[in-house]
Amino acid sequence: MPAVTGRRGRFFDGERSGDRFAGSATGGERFLLTDVLAAQRATLELKCAGLDAELALRSVEPSTLSLLGIVRHLADVERRWFRRVLAGQEVPALFSSEADPDGDFDGAVPGPGAVAAAWEAWRDEVAFAQSFTAAAPDLGVEAEDEWRGKVSLRWVLIHMIEEYARHNGHADLLRERIDGAIGV
Repeated sequence: MPAVTGRRGRFFDGERSGDRFAGSATGGERFLLTDVLAAQRATLELKCAGLDAELALRSVEPSTLSLLGIVRHLADVERRWFRRVLAGQEVPALFSSEADPDGDFDGAVPGPGAVAAAWEAWRDEVAFAQSFTAAAPDLGVEAEDEWRGKVSLRWVLIHMIEEYARHNGHADLLRERIDGAIGV
């Protein structure tokens, strides 16, 4: 890939960027969707790299938006779409509930093990999603969702890419506010 230039661009080259976007831009639909989603997931990890308790730092009051909240939220989103909707498992959300729908963000406070627990939950849900997607006979696998009605695995993968891209944009701003890191 050609070098990216400019103030922010220098962070996309070299060791810090990894191989997130180095995959082929051609290929089958399943490969392309899962590869782009994997790059978005890797971007979240990169944006949070090297931080621990700082992950719980809030954006600007009164917002409860934080990197830790984003990790917790995306763990719940992964769990919802892949375990609950597509696989039909009757499992509760991990960090939010009907009584506390914003618990993923509001409950993202520093504390012993909070960061490790969030990453462990997120990684478990990502692993399940990857396994489910790999085992699915095709992207047309469908399930019923109370919010969207009938959804396909194809739609869920596209929705997940959108979900990560939006929250990775938030993570850009949060990380820059924490330590000045930009473009990662």
